[in-house]
Amino acid sequence: MPEMGRSQLVVYAAVAVALLLVGARAIRGEQAAEPSFAAASGGSGGSSFSVGGPSGDMVVHVAGAVRRPGVYRMPAGSRVNDAVRRAGGAVRQASLEAINLAARLADGQQVVVPEAGPGGVVAAAAAEEGPISLGTATVEQLEEIEGIGPVTAADIIEFRDEHGGLSSVDQLDQVPGIGPATMESLRARLQP
Repeated sequence: MPEMGRSQLVVYAAVAVALLLVGARAIRGEQAAEPSFAAASGGSGGSSFSVGGPSGDMVVHVAGAVRRPGVYRMPAGSRVNDAVRRAGGAVRQASLEAINLAARLADGQQVVVPEAGPGGVVAAAAAEEGPISLGTATVEQLEEIEGIGPVTAADIIEFRDEHGGLSSVDQLDQVPGIGPATMESLRARLQP
């Protein structure tokens, strides 16, 4: 086998370094830039869906009183506060006190930032408006569900906070006092 000359070694080393730099830049670009596809929606906000990123990421939907409502890819271990910031932050009318900003996010979770009405009162969602987000549900919202009283609602919030969020309504069957009938009510009114 013939020996390589010094100029050949320099060329091969330069090519190897260039490939390493391009690879590192591509990996860093996927994590930092996270390109997204934006689709216009009615109203003042759009929705976006980020692609790429490590397999430990999760996808969450941020809605309500935020600057850029949409679907976002978040790193594992992120908190509700991180998702709100990712959506451009809360608008002036937002009532951030009505949600738990410290709760851990779960894949597929919807974070709804409520808007404060006149006098700072948070308007409660009517039952007909659809399911309540398990990740951001308040004690008052949970009490509206058939079979849930103040004690069980508080137990659900405590269970959710202790477990860093919940990825499924079915996990609530581990909460004491929740039987099969209550689980059916929860499935009908809550979403992860």
